[in-house]
Amino acid sequence: MYQVEIETGSGFCFGVTTAIRKAEEELAKGNTLYCLGDIVHNGMECERLKNMGLITINHDDMKRLHGAKVLLRAHGEPPETYELARRNNIEIIDATCPVVLQLQKRIKNQYTSQEEKVDAGVATLAQEQRAASSGNVTKKGGQIVIFGKPGHAEVLGLVGQTTGHAIVIANLEDAKELDFTRDIYLYSQTTKSLDEFHLIITYIQEHISPEAHFQSFDTICRQVANRMPSIAAFAARHDLILFVCGRKSSNGRVLFNECSRVNPKCHLIEGPEEIDPSWLEGNLSSVGICGATSTPKWLMEQCRDAIYRL
Repeated sequence: MYQVEIETGSGFCFGVTTAIRKAEEELAKGNTLYCLGDIVHNGMECERLKNMGLITINHDDMKRLHGAKVLLRAHGEPPETYELARRNNIEIIDATCPVVLQLQKRIKNQYTSQEEKVDAGVATLAQEQRAASSGNVTKKGGQIVIFGKPGHAEVLGLVGQTTGHAIVIANLEDAKELDFTRDIYLYSQTTKSLDEFHLIITYIQEHISPEAHFQSFDTICRQVANRMPSIAAFAARHDLILFVCGRKSSNGRVLFNECSRVNPKCHLIEGPEEIDPSWLEGNLSSVGICGATSTPKWLMEQCRDAIYRL
């Protein structure tokens, strides 16, 4: 019989834990509670909370709500969502992760600062025109760039802080399309790969114009980044790895890729029903089970129990 180990560092991060706790507390009071989007990128946990009474809605549904209670999940929301709640007399239960909230404020402050610089530049338009005629052109306005997954809930909330003006890049190839003659202020979605972020920083540093300013802000959550070495070590010491997470989880994809890098016998599953018995055949001495910051412990335990039954 082989050993089955669940990685101790896997499971909900602080932000997800807080959002779920707030939902459970409100539902325990017997109140109707809506959640804007899936509370966590894990279908089985969403189903558990649905059975407790949580109603998941989208932004169009929220426009039709009045006088209700709506929970905002850890991913955060753009300012327009708060304005809609105010107009429709909706009580917001805000479970935005503190790390995401701080990032939203930093991007908003940067955008406001950029707008003020552009406004101040209007008074010197004649000077700009004279400079242009002499070949000395100063380009106004910097680019606020967000390294993240386009369309991701957190990224939409971040872009919303700039009234839609931020540029979203998904990878290094996208970064190559930036305007390197203008200032660049680079931020990251909190759950992206730290290594990939550093590659993008290096590329921009090597290609930015001497007349332009570049500044990067490491806004990646350390609950994900700091797990990379430990999850790699965990994957390396087991014959087989089952990585449990929802397929929509961004941090899950980053951590799964790290597991796969050190152990090719690594499978991503959403639950115990996806375990293929053929994976457990052969000369196995140990099986490791780990997951994302959106994976509940109880689900990893169910996978462990399913392995023992198989």
